[in-house]
Amino acid sequence: MSLSISLRSPRAGLVALLSVTQIVGWGTSFEMPGVLGRPIAAGLGLANEVVFLGLTVMMLTMAAAGPRTGRLIERHGAARVLAAGSALLGLGLLGLSLCQGVIAYFAAWLVLGLGGAFGLSVPTYAAVVEREGANAKRSIAVLMIFTGLSSAVCWPLLGLLEQQYGWRVTLQLAAAFHLVVCLPAHLFLLPQPAARSAAEAAAARAEPLPLAERQARLAFLLIALTITLVTLVSFGVSPSLIRMLELSGASPMLALQLGSLRSVFGITARAVDLVLGRRSSPLATFLAGLGLIVVSTVVLLLFSGAGAAIVFVVLYGFGTGVVTVARALIPLVFFSPDRFARQSARLSLPQNLASAAAPVLMTAVLDRQGLTAVILLCLGLSLAALLALLLLARIASRARRAGHASPLAGEEAISAS
Repeated sequence: MSLSISLRSPRAGLVALLSVTQIVGWGTSFEMPGVLGRPIAAGLGLANEVVFLGLTVMMLTMAAAGPRTGRLIERHGAARVLAAGSALLGLGLLGLSLCQGVIAYFAAWLVLGLGGAFGLSVPTYAAVVEREGANAKRSIAVLMIFTGLSSAVCWPLLGLLEQQYGWRVTLQLAAAFHLVVCLPAHLFLLPQPAARSAAEAAAARAEPLPLAERQARLAFLLIALTITLVTLVSFGVSPSLIRMLELSGASPMLALQLGSLRSVFGITARAVDLVLGRRSSPLATFLAGLGLIVVSTVVLLLFSGAGAAIVFVVLYGFGTGVVTVARALIPLVFFSPDRFARQSARLSLPQNLASAAAPVLMTAVLDRQGLTAVILLCLGLSLAALLALLLLARIASRARRAGHASPLAGEEAISAS
Protein backbone atom coordinates (compact mmCIF):
# COMPACT_ATOMS: atom_id res chain seq x y z
CA MET A 1 0.00 0.00 0.00
CA SER A 2 1.39 3.38 -1.05
CA LEU A 3 2.21 5.86 1.70
CA SER A 4 1.40 8.71 -0.67
CA ILE A 5 -1.78 10.62 0.18
CA SER A 6 -3.58 12.50 -2.60
CA LEU A 7 -6.14 15.18 -1.99
CA ARG A 8 -9.41 15.28 -3.95
CA SER A 9 -7.64 17.26 -6.66
CA PRO A 10 -4.07 16.04 -7.21
CA ARG A 11 -3.08 19.40 -8.66
CA ALA A 12 -4.56 21.30 -5.69
CA GLY A 13 -2.88 18.94 -3.21
CA LEU A 14 0.46 19.27 -4.96
CA VAL A 15 0.36 23.06 -5.05
CA ALA A 16 -0.92 23.37 -1.47
CA LEU A 17 1.78 21.11 -0.02
CA LEU A 18 4.62 22.70 -1.94
CA SER A 19 3.33 26.20 -1.15
CA VAL A 20 3.57 25.49 2.58
CA THR A 21 7.07 24.00 2.37
CA GLN A 22 8.33 26.81 0.10
CA ILE A 23 6.89 29.57 2.29
CA VAL A 24 8.56 28.02 5.34
CA GLY A 25 11.72 27.23 3.41
CA TRP A 26 12.33 30.74 2.10
CA GLY A 27 10.90 32.44 5.19
CA THR A 28 13.22 30.64 7.63
CA SER A 29 16.37 30.85 5.50
CA PHE A 30 16.88 33.69 3.03
CA GLU A 31 14.20 35.94 4.57
CA MET A 32 15.04 35.08 8.20
CA PRO A 33 17.86 37.63 8.81
CA GLY A 34 15.41 40.43 8.05
CA VAL A 35 13.91 39.72 11.50
CA LEU A 36 16.57 37.80 13.41
CA GLY A 37 19.76 39.22 11.86
CA ARG A 38 20.32 41.99 14.40
CA PRO A 39 19.44 39.90 17.48
CA ILE A 40 21.87 37.25 16.22
CA ALA A 41 24.56 39.90 15.71
CA ALA A 42 24.05 41.18 19.26
CA GLY A 43 24.05 37.67 20.69
CA LEU A 44 27.25 36.63 18.94
CA GLY A 45 29.01 39.98 19.28
CA LEU A 46 29.35 40.34 15.49
CA ALA A 47 28.84 43.33 13.24
CA ASN A 48 25.51 43.42 11.40
CA GLU A 49 27.22 43.25 8.00
CA VAL A 50 29.07 40.09 9.05
CA VAL A 51 25.80 38.45 10.04
CA PHE A 52 24.11 39.40 6.76
CA LEU A 53 27.11 38.02 4.89
CA GLY A 54 25.61 34.64 5.75
CA LEU A 55 23.12 35.22 2.94
CA THR A 56 25.99 35.57 0.49
CA VAL A 57 27.44 32.27 1.72
CA MET A 58 24.02 30.66 1.21
CA MET A 59 23.59 31.97 -2.34
CA LEU A 60 27.14 31.04 -3.37
CA THR A 61 26.64 27.52 -2.01
CA MET A 62 23.33 27.22 -3.85
CA ALA A 63 25.09 28.34 -7.03
CA ALA A 64 27.86 25.77 -6.65
CA ALA A 65 25.41 22.94 -5.89
CA GLY A 66 22.90 23.90 -8.60
CA PRO A 67 24.18 21.73 -11.50
CA ARG A 68 24.52 18.72 -9.18
CA THR A 69 20.92 19.22 -8.08
CA GLY A 70 19.60 18.61 -11.58
CA ARG A 71 21.46 15.30 -11.90
CA LEU A 72 20.18 14.17 -8.49
CA ILE A 73 16.59 14.98 -9.48
CA GLU A 74 16.92 12.94 -12.67
CA ARG A 75 18.42 10.01 -10.77
CA HIS A 76 16.32 9.95 -7.58
CA GLY A 77 13.24 12.07 -8.30
CA ALA A 78 12.29 15.50 -7.01
CA ALA A 79 10.53 14.21 -3.85
CA ARG A 80 13.69 12.64 -2.39
CA VAL A 81 15.80 15.68 -3.27
CA LEU A 82 13.24 17.97 -1.62
CA ALA A 83 13.26 15.75 1.47
CA ALA A 84 17.06 16.00 1.60
CA GLY A 85 16.69 19.76 1.29
CA SER A 86 14.31 19.86 4.25
CA ALA A 87 16.75 17.81 6.33
CA LEU A 88 19.65 20.12 5.47
CA LEU A 89 17.61 23.27 6.13
CA GLY A 90 16.61 21.87 9.51
CA LEU A 91 20.20 20.92 10.39
CA GLY A 92 21.49 24.29 9.22
CA LEU A 93 19.01 26.17 11.38
CA LEU A 94 19.82 23.92 14.32
CA GLY A 95 23.53 24.60 13.82
CA LEU A 96 22.84 28.32 13.59
CA SER A 97 20.96 28.21 16.89
CA LEU A 98 23.89 26.52 18.64
CA CYS A 99 26.81 28.47 17.17
CA GLN A 100 29.03 30.55 19.44
CA GLY A 101 31.40 32.16 16.95
CA VAL A 102 31.87 33.31 13.39
CA ILE A 103 33.30 30.03 12.00
CA ALA A 104 30.35 27.94 13.20
CA TYR A 105 28.02 30.70 12.03
CA PHE A 106 29.24 30.57 8.43
CA ALA A 107 29.40 26.77 8.51
CA ALA A 108 25.70 26.74 9.37
CA TRP A 109 24.96 29.04 6.42
CA LEU A 110 26.89 26.68 4.15
CA VAL A 111 24.57 23.86 5.24
CA LEU A 112 21.60 26.16 4.67
CA GLY A 113 22.93 26.82 1.17
CA LEU A 114 22.97 23.10 0.42
CA GLY A 115 19.46 22.87 1.85
CA GLY A 116 18.37 25.72 -0.40
CA ALA A 117 19.85 24.04 -3.49
CA PHE A 118 17.99 20.79 -2.74
CA GLY A 119 14.83 22.22 -1.16
CA LEU A 120 13.97 25.56 -2.78
CA SER A 121 12.76 26.67 -6.21
CA VAL A 122 14.36 24.37 -8.84
CA PRO A 123 13.52 20.99 -7.20
CA THR A 124 10.04 22.31 -6.39
CA TYR A 125 9.32 23.28 -9.98
CA ALA A 126 10.83 20.00 -11.12
CA ALA A 127 8.42 18.12 -8.83
CA VAL A 128 5.51 19.86 -10.56
CA VAL A 129 6.88 19.13 -14.05
CA GLU A 130 7.45 15.47 -13.11
CA ARG A 131 3.74 15.18 -12.33
CA GLU A 132 2.21 17.46 -14.95
CA GLY A 133 4.70 17.61 -17.80
CA ALA A 134 4.27 20.47 -20.25
CA ASN A 135 0.99 21.38 -18.49
CA ALA A 136 2.87 22.44 -15.35
CA LYS A 137 2.97 26.15 -16.18
CA ARG A 138 -0.26 27.05 -14.41
CA SER A 139 0.60 25.13 -11.22
CA ILE A 140 4.07 26.70 -11.08
CA ALA A 141 2.53 30.16 -11.48
CA VAL A 142 0.10 29.50 -8.60
CA LEU A 143 2.95 28.12 -6.48
CA MET A 144 5.02 31.25 -7.09
CA ILE A 145 2.15 33.49 -5.99
CA PHE A 146 2.04 31.76 -2.61
CA THR A 147 5.83 31.57 -2.32
CA GLY A 148 5.91 35.35 -2.69
CA LEU A 149 4.12 35.54 0.66
CA SER A 150 7.01 33.96 2.57
CA SER A 151 8.16 37.13 4.32
CA ALA A 152 4.59 38.27 4.98
CA VAL A 153 3.84 34.95 6.70
CA CYS A 154 7.16 34.19 8.41
CA TRP A 155 8.36 37.61 9.54
CA PRO A 156 5.52 38.19 12.04
CA LEU A 157 5.84 34.64 13.38
CA LEU A 158 9.62 34.84 13.72
CA GLY A 159 9.35 38.25 15.38
CA LEU A 160 6.76 37.04 17.88
CA LEU A 161 8.75 33.91 18.74
CA GLU A 162 11.97 35.92 19.12
CA GLN A 163 10.29 38.30 21.56
CA GLN A 164 8.94 35.41 23.60
CA TYR A 165 11.81 32.91 23.53
CA GLY A 166 14.88 34.55 21.96
CA TRP A 167 16.51 33.91 18.60
CA ARG A 168 18.12 30.59 19.48
CA VAL A 169 14.87 28.87 20.48
CA THR A 170 13.13 30.47 17.49
CA LEU A 171 15.67 28.91 15.13
CA GLN A 172 15.31 25.55 16.88
CA LEU A 173 11.53 25.64 16.43
CA ALA A 174 12.01 26.47 12.73
CA ALA A 175 14.47 23.58 12.43
CA ALA A 176 11.96 21.23 14.06
CA PHE A 177 9.29 22.26 11.54
CA HIS A 178 11.58 21.35 8.64
CA LEU A 179 12.55 18.01 10.15
CA VAL A 180 9.17 16.96 11.57
CA VAL A 181 6.75 18.45 9.02
CA CYS A 182 8.42 19.35 5.72
CA LEU A 183 10.72 16.33 5.40
CA PRO A 184 8.01 13.65 5.78
CA ALA A 185 5.58 15.74 3.74
CA HIS A 186 7.98 15.68 0.79
CA LEU A 187 8.63 11.96 1.18
CA PHE A 188 5.12 10.66 1.82
CA LEU A 189 2.47 13.26 1.00
CA LEU A 190 3.48 14.43 -2.46
CA PRO A 191 1.18 12.86 -5.07
CA GLN A 192 3.16 10.22 -6.92
CA PRO A 193 3.91 10.88 -10.60
CA ALA A 194 1.31 9.03 -12.61
CA ALA A 195 2.49 6.08 -14.65
CA ARG A 196 3.13 7.31 -18.17
CA SER A 197 1.70 5.73 -21.24
CA ALA A 198 4.02 5.32 -24.20
CA ALA A 199 2.46 8.40 -25.79
CA GLU A 200 2.89 10.48 -22.60
CA ALA A 201 6.50 9.39 -22.23
CA ALA A 202 7.17 10.36 -25.82
CA ALA A 203 5.47 13.72 -25.25
CA ALA A 204 7.67 14.37 -22.19
CA ARG A 205 10.77 13.67 -24.27
CA ALA A 206 9.58 15.69 -27.26
CA GLU A 207 11.28 19.03 -27.76
CA PRO A 208 8.86 21.97 -27.98
CA LEU A 209 10.95 23.47 -30.80
CA PRO A 210 12.95 21.73 -33.55
CA LEU A 211 16.27 23.23 -32.52
CA ALA A 212 19.51 22.15 -34.10
CA GLU A 213 22.42 21.57 -31.72
CA ARG A 214 23.92 25.01 -32.31
CA GLN A 215 20.54 26.71 -31.81
CA ALA A 216 19.91 24.79 -28.58
CA ARG A 217 23.28 25.81 -27.15
CA LEU A 218 22.77 29.43 -28.16
CA ALA A 219 19.27 29.42 -26.67
CA PHE A 220 20.57 28.10 -23.35
CA LEU A 221 23.33 30.73 -23.22
CA LEU A 222 20.88 33.53 -24.02
CA ILE A 223 18.46 32.31 -21.34
CA ALA A 224 21.34 32.20 -18.83
CA LEU A 225 22.45 35.72 -19.82
CA THR A 226 18.91 37.11 -19.58
CA ILE A 227 18.26 35.55 -16.18
CA THR A 228 21.62 36.73 -14.83
CA LEU A 229 21.09 40.33 -15.95
CA VAL A 230 17.55 40.46 -14.60
CA THR A 231 18.67 38.97 -11.27
CA LEU A 232 21.37 41.62 -10.94
CA VAL A 233 18.68 44.28 -11.25
CA SER A 234 15.96 42.74 -9.07
CA PHE A 235 18.19 41.45 -6.26
CA GLY A 236 20.36 44.57 -6.40
CA VAL A 237 17.55 47.11 -6.18
CA SER A 238 15.58 45.32 -3.47
CA PRO A 239 17.79 46.15 -0.43
CA SER A 240 18.44 49.71 -1.69
CA LEU A 241 14.91 50.49 -2.86
CA ILE A 242 13.85 52.67 0.07
CA ARG A 243 17.04 54.74 -0.10
CA MET A 244 16.64 55.14 -3.87
CA LEU A 245 13.10 56.42 -3.43
CA GLU A 246 14.23 58.91 -0.79
CA LEU A 247 16.98 60.20 -3.08
CA SER A 248 14.44 60.57 -5.88
CA GLY A 249 12.43 63.00 -3.75
CA ALA A 250 10.00 60.81 -1.80
CA SER A 251 9.61 61.45 1.93
CA PRO A 252 11.01 58.76 4.25
CA MET A 253 7.47 57.68 5.18
CA LEU A 254 6.32 57.46 1.56
CA ALA A 255 9.50 55.60 0.59
CA LEU A 256 8.86 53.05 3.35
CA GLN A 257 5.22 52.60 2.30
CA LEU A 258 6.11 52.22 -1.38
CA GLY A 259 8.89 49.78 -0.53
CA SER A 260 6.38 47.65 1.36
CA LEU A 261 3.87 47.79 -1.51
CA ARG A 262 6.38 46.67 -4.11
CA SER A 263 5.92 43.00 -3.22
CA VAL A 264 2.13 43.44 -3.36
CA PHE A 265 2.39 44.73 -6.92
CA GLY A 266 4.66 41.80 -7.75
CA ILE A 267 2.21 39.22 -6.42
CA THR A 268 -0.66 40.98 -8.24
CA ALA A 269 1.31 40.77 -11.49
CA ARG A 270 1.80 37.03 -10.99
CA ALA A 271 -1.95 36.65 -10.46
CA VAL A 272 -2.71 38.60 -13.66
CA ASP A 273 -0.31 36.38 -15.58
CA LEU A 274 -2.08 33.34 -14.12
CA VAL A 275 -5.48 34.64 -15.24
CA LEU A 276 -4.19 35.11 -18.79
CA GLY A 277 -3.18 31.46 -18.71
CA ARG A 278 -2.71 29.92 -22.13
CA ARG A 279 -3.25 33.23 -23.86
CA SER A 280 0.29 34.19 -22.84
CA SER A 281 3.64 32.42 -23.13
CA PRO A 282 6.66 32.67 -20.83
CA LEU A 283 8.60 34.36 -23.63
CA ALA A 284 5.94 37.02 -24.22
CA THR A 285 5.48 37.47 -20.48
CA PHE A 286 9.22 37.91 -20.00
CA LEU A 287 9.32 40.56 -22.74
CA ALA A 288 6.39 42.43 -21.18
CA GLY A 289 7.93 42.33 -17.69
CA LEU A 290 11.30 43.54 -18.93
CA GLY A 291 9.60 46.31 -20.85
CA LEU A 292 7.93 47.52 -17.64
CA ILE A 293 11.26 47.46 -15.79
CA VAL A 294 12.92 49.51 -18.55
CA VAL A 295 10.11 52.09 -18.54
CA SER A 296 10.22 52.31 -14.72
CA THR A 297 13.94 53.12 -14.74
CA VAL A 298 13.45 55.74 -17.46
CA VAL A 299 10.74 57.39 -15.32
CA LEU A 300 13.05 57.56 -12.31
CA LEU A 301 15.87 58.85 -14.49
CA LEU A 302 13.87 61.70 -16.06
CA PHE A 303 11.58 62.73 -13.20
CA SER A 304 11.74 63.22 -9.43
CA GLY A 305 9.38 63.68 -6.51
CA ALA A 306 6.59 61.65 -4.99
CA GLY A 307 4.74 61.13 -8.27
CA ALA A 308 7.76 59.70 -10.03
CA ALA A 309 8.48 57.42 -7.06
CA ILE A 310 4.93 56.05 -7.12
CA VAL A 311 4.97 55.41 -10.88
CA PHE A 312 8.39 53.76 -10.60
CA VAL A 313 7.34 51.36 -7.83
CA VAL A 314 4.10 50.39 -9.61
CA LEU A 315 5.82 49.67 -12.94
CA TYR A 316 8.89 48.10 -11.36
CA GLY A 317 6.81 45.97 -8.99
CA PHE A 318 4.60 44.64 -11.79
CA GLY A 319 7.60 44.12 -14.05
CA THR A 320 9.65 42.12 -11.54
CA GLY A 321 6.59 40.11 -10.51
CA VAL A 322 5.90 39.06 -14.10
CA VAL A 323 9.57 38.37 -14.80
CA THR A 324 9.87 36.12 -11.73
CA VAL A 325 7.25 33.73 -13.12
CA ALA A 326 8.59 33.84 -16.68
CA ARG A 327 12.14 33.25 -15.45
CA ALA A 328 11.12 29.91 -13.94
CA LEU A 329 9.04 28.79 -16.93
CA ILE A 330 11.13 29.86 -19.91
CA PRO A 331 13.15 26.59 -20.09
CA LEU A 332 9.89 24.83 -21.05
CA VAL A 333 9.69 27.04 -24.17
CA PHE A 334 12.94 25.63 -25.54
CA PHE A 335 13.50 22.26 -23.83
CA SER A 336 11.43 19.14 -23.16
CA PRO A 337 9.78 18.47 -19.77
CA ASP A 338 12.19 15.57 -19.25
CA ARG A 339 15.13 17.99 -19.44
CA PHE A 340 13.51 20.76 -17.39
CA ALA A 341 15.15 19.83 -14.07
CA ARG A 342 18.69 19.60 -15.43
CA GLN A 343 18.46 22.77 -17.52
CA SER A 344 16.85 24.74 -14.67
CA ALA A 345 19.53 23.54 -12.26
CA ARG A 346 22.27 24.60 -14.68
CA LEU A 347 20.62 28.01 -14.99
CA SER A 348 20.56 28.36 -11.21
CA LEU A 349 24.38 28.63 -11.16
CA PRO A 350 24.65 32.09 -12.82
CA GLN A 351 21.38 33.19 -11.24
CA ASN A 352 22.54 32.47 -7.69
CA LEU A 353 25.95 34.02 -8.34
CA ALA A 354 24.16 37.17 -9.52
CA SER A 355 21.91 37.04 -6.43
CA ALA A 356 24.97 36.97 -4.18
CA ALA A 357 26.78 39.79 -5.98
CA ALA A 358 23.88 42.12 -6.77
CA PRO A 359 23.22 43.72 -3.33
CA VAL A 360 26.91 44.51 -2.83
CA LEU A 361 27.24 45.92 -6.36
CA MET A 362 24.16 48.16 -6.23
CA THR A 363 24.86 49.38 -2.70
CA ALA A 364 28.44 50.29 -3.61
CA VAL A 365 27.37 52.19 -6.73
CA LEU A 366 24.59 54.00 -4.86
CA ASP A 367 26.86 55.04 -1.97
CA ARG A 368 29.82 56.09 -4.12
CA GLN A 369 28.29 57.33 -7.37
CA GLY A 370 24.74 58.30 -6.43
CA LEU A 371 21.21 57.61 -7.61
CA THR A 372 21.71 58.51 -11.27
CA ALA A 373 24.56 56.00 -11.61
CA VAL A 374 22.43 53.20 -10.12
CA ILE A 375 19.51 54.02 -12.44
CA LEU A 376 21.77 54.06 -15.49
CA LEU A 377 23.30 50.74 -14.43
CA CYS A 378 19.84 49.18 -13.99
CA LEU A 379 18.71 50.60 -17.32
CA GLY A 380 21.78 49.25 -19.11
CA LEU A 381 21.39 45.78 -17.58
CA SER A 382 17.67 45.71 -18.39
CA LEU A 383 18.20 46.79 -22.01
CA ALA A 384 20.90 44.14 -22.44
CA ALA A 385 18.51 41.51 -21.05
CA LEU A 386 15.79 42.74 -23.39
CA LEU A 387 18.14 42.40 -26.37
CA ALA A 388 19.07 38.84 -25.36
CA LEU A 389 15.38 37.99 -24.99
CA LEU A 390 14.60 39.38 -28.44
CA LEU A 391 17.32 37.16 -29.87
CA LEU A 392 15.68 34.22 -28.08
CA ALA A 393 12.35 35.14 -29.64
CA ARG A 394 14.02 35.20 -33.04
CA ILE A 395 15.48 31.72 -32.50
CA ALA A 396 12.04 30.42 -31.45
CA SER A 397 10.36 32.01 -34.47
CA ARG A 398 12.87 30.54 -36.91
CA ALA A 399 12.59 27.11 -35.32
CA ARG A 400 8.80 27.16 -35.58
CA ARG A 401 8.97 28.12 -39.25
CA ALA A 402 11.49 25.35 -39.88
CA GLY A 403 9.27 22.88 -38.07
CA HIS A 404 6.26 23.80 -40.21
CA ALA A 405 8.39 23.57 -43.33
CA SER A 406 9.73 20.08 -42.58
CA PRO A 407 7.88 17.41 -40.53
CA LEU A 408 11.25 15.75 -39.88
CA ALA A 409 12.83 18.85 -38.40
CA GLY A 410 11.89 17.83 -34.87
CA GLU A 411 14.18 14.83 -35.15
CA GLU A 412 17.15 17.23 -35.26
CA ALA A 413 16.53 18.50 -31.74
CA ILE A 414 19.65 17.67 -29.77
CA SER A 415 20.43 18.11 -26.12
CA ALA A 416 22.34 21.28 -25.25
CA SER A 417 23.92 19.50 -22.32
